[in-house]
Amino acid sequence: MKNTAWPIIIIALVVLSDQATKLWALSALTNQPPAEFFGNLLAFTLVFNQGGALGTSFGSSTYYLVSGLLILAFLLYYLYHHRQYPVYSWPLSFVAGGAIGNLIDRIRFGYVVDFIDVDIPDINLFGFHLERWWTFNIADAAISCSIVFLIIHLLFFHKRQPASNENTSDTSDSN
Repeated sequence: MKNTAWPIIIIALVVLSDQATKLWALSALTNQPPAEFFGNLLAFTLVFNQGGALGTSFGSSTYYLVSGLLILAFLLYYLYHHRQYPVYSWPLSFVAGGAIGNLIDRIRFGYVVDFIDVDIPDINLFGFHLERWWTFNIADAAISCSIVFLIIHLLFFHKRQPASNENTSDTSDSN
């Protein structure tokens, strides 16, 4: 249980904070104009997202529900088998909590409740134009930040194990 306590706590905290903020957004922002802060740098804008992350639309909300459940099952399996490594299990717990939070919305409403709207410098790349970041929620932030952490860790800080332990020997001095 020692190795599973923190992942369970993290998952629960992400799901609870995600669902609590979405309940607030639904009660405070329904039929309201966006609430802007710091000029229009940050706004709370209620959006009902039937697609996926970053405005993707590969299919119906049912497609995202089924694929989300399959990914969550794989993620929980992987998380359980790597629970003894906090550098992996904790970020994966944030991803799992975020996935559960968004799946709850898809089951309850048929879409995901998004409300955090952040302004960014305009992006123009190869015909792609973006003036504001996609509206998101706490679950999306937990997933995105954790995936960025894992990618950075794996690329720059992960120590690769030798292919074989047969050639390693104890180099300690026994004098």
